[in-house]
Amino acid sequence: MKVSAIVVAAGTGSRMKSDVKKTYMEIAGVPLIIRTLRALEESSLIKEIVLVVGEEDLDDAKSLMDQYGIRRVIRYAAGGPERQDSVRNGLQAVDDSVELVLVHDGARPFINAAEIDRVIQSAAEYGAATIGTPVKDTIKKVENGFVAETIPRQALYAVQTPQAFQAKLLRESHKKASESGYRSTDDASLVEWTGHSVRIVEGSYRNIKITTPEDLIIAEAFLRSPQA
Repeated sequence: MKVSAIVVAAGTGSRMKSDVKKTYMEIAGVPLIIRTLRALEESSLIKEIVLVVGEEDLDDAKSLMDQYGIRRVIRYAAGGPERQDSVRNGLQAVDDSVELVLVHDGARPFINAAEIDRVIQSAAEYGAATIGTPVKDTIKKVENGFVAETIPRQALYAVQTPQAFQAKLLRESHKKASESGYRSTDDASLVEWTGHSVRIVEGSYRNIKITTPEDLIIAEAFLRSPQA
């Protein structure tokens, strides 16, 4: 089974309130995107990586891969206006012979090989899979500033990446969404919209997405206590 990973790292990171793009911000001296790509390279199931970055960042990204010895990034794609567009652009760079595609956020550096492999294996069996964690907080639906409903959390998961899909299924889902104008915030939702079930794989609460300055503090704390 040939597996290709698409790493989406084209966001501007506006919530970081920094002049440095989030992708290139350092965590304990190493760029965020490098930590994420190193985690993916630990999985023996991933044979190649397509890195999606801002078009203006392509040359810098290639230089960074050489500098840090990242070897499985063999193709690049330019990011689009929104995440869905970026993934679609990445898909166009994936070789037609690939059977399964894994999509991962460039800002999630704490995924590990065991979790990646479980998502891939679930997608190989069920066609589509995503990692996620049971919701810990009480969730309330709010309307006009007031609580309209308290939703039982026993069946609720916070969905993360990586997400993996049969390549044909993901390509067809993106094609249908593009033709109909449907927009989603992740690929699992897009595949669900086409009527295909998505298998949930329970992951770790460590698999945070670096989005705000506070997340950088948490990330460095994780690095100081990697076994916590």
